[in-house]
Amino acid sequence: MSLFETWRETAFDHETREAEANFWKEFCSTEKHIYDTLLNKPYEAVEGQIKVLAEGFDTSNVFFMGFLDGINDSLKESLSLEELTEDSNIRFEMDLEKLYYNMLAAKADYLYTLPQWDQILSPERRKEIEKEQKRSKIVVKEERIGRNDPCTCGSGKKYKKCCGK
Repeated sequence: MSLFETWRETAFDHETREAEANFWKEFCSTEKHIYDTLLNKPYEAVEGQIKVLAEGFDTSNVFFMGFLDGINDSLKESLSLEELTEDSNIRFEMDLEKLYYNMLAAKADYLYTLPQWDQILSPERRKEIEKEQKRSKIVVKEERIGRNDPCTCGSGKKYKKCCGK
């Protein structure tokens, strides 16, 4: 089983709700620790062997794979997670604005409120990103044609007597 498959199985197959809650509590704490460290040097690329990086962040290979799964959409070049093993060498750079946006979308307030963001993005830019993210969730319904409205084909007839037949 690949490291990615192991991560998915570990993250989403739980016997009880309590076990699931405990797992996510532990993972979120680990994830916060990793981001805490990475955001102190936000413009540096991260590179190395997965097992060495995981050890450096004081976590397991599986949890580090979970971190990579979470950050993958926020990288300048995404990783092929399914192909990675603990011996794989990786290199990644974060797109910081996209990362902040994705943290907002995931409602991960424990991450987008980290104090390091004050040094990375101005308060104005963070507000703009928040507005962008909120706008992306708004669904705009198209106006529906009523049966008694004029037909959209321009015939002058009511819709029900023309194209709505």
